[in-house]
Formats: sequence, C-alpha cells, structure tokens
Amino acid sequence: MAIMKVIEVLSNSDTSWEDATAKGIERASKSVKNIKSAFVQTQSVVVSDGKVSEYRVNLKITFEVK
Repeated sequence: MAIMKVIEVLSNSDTSWEDATAKGIERASKSVKNIKSAFVQTQSVVVSDGKVSEYRVNLKITFEVK
C-alpha cells in the first residue's frame, strides 16, 4: 500500500496558467521527490492598466511517501 501526501503550492508566470503550473511543479520537484500528480485548485490573474500582467495558480501536489 502506498502512502501519499498532498502539499499546496502557489506559482506565477508572466506567460500563462500552463506555464505557472509547469514552473510550480518543476520548482517543487527540486525538494519533493516522487511527485505523482497535481491538481490546479484555483487560477487568478493580476491586472495592470487594463491588461493581464501575471497568471497565478494554486496547486495541490501529490507525492508518495517512502
């Protein structure tokens, strides 16, 4: 039986929500091993001068505990 743990990660990007997600997982994988999945809980943007300036995601990352 595998034991899984979930952590919450906030990530951002100037490009897209997909890029913010990829950056969050990539950064988390530097200190968390055995990442199995990620769930995008929320998405939001920062608006400056009427334009989107930043994309943000709140990720729930699941990894296996050894």
